[in-house]
Amino acid sequence: MKKYLLIAILLIFFGISVQAEVLQGGVSYDVNSARNELLDGINYTIDSKYVNNFVYDTEYNQNIGFMLQGMTELKDRTLAYFSDNTYAVYKHSDPYHVYYYSGDGVLNYVEEKDGLKYPYKTYKYNTAKKLVNMSMRVSKAETFIYSKDGKLIAHWLKDKAYDESGNVIMKRKYVE
Repeated sequence: MKKYLLIAILLIFFGISVQAEVLQGGVSYDVNSARNELLDGINYTIDSKYVNNFVYDTEYNQNIGFMLQGMTELKDRTLAYFSDNTYAVYKHSDPYHVYYYSGDGVLNYVEEKDGLKYPYKTYKYNTAKKLVNMSMRVSKAETFIYSKDGKLIAHWLKDKAYDESGNVIMKRKYVE
């Protein structure tokens, strides 16, 4: 009897495991769900230490030199240069913050991330420590950007940014 019970249990177990489907996780956002997620628990100001300690880029000369050499991925930081002569510094020792500077090395904005793996939220603050905009980084290819009031600024999908009506409003170079 025990033998038949064991065989029945094994058949049920193997039958269930063969028929079971593999579930794949993932989060999907649309314009409204991303907005709601960002507005939930929003901070309209940032801790002053993230502004006061970075008012000037103390590595300005180095960073400009790296830019002129086309170097952006460095041992301790990543640099991003923009067409309006501003630039961003992402220090590997502080992965939750990105500092945006004017062309002469004066702080314009601080961006704060709530996580390091997709999806994650970012909030950008000015030097008065006030919220300027926010974004939901769904993946490398997809980002929703909103004003501090929750109005969609852009929805990036790979190389194109769309407005709320689905019109292309901007393009960028995108590398897979």
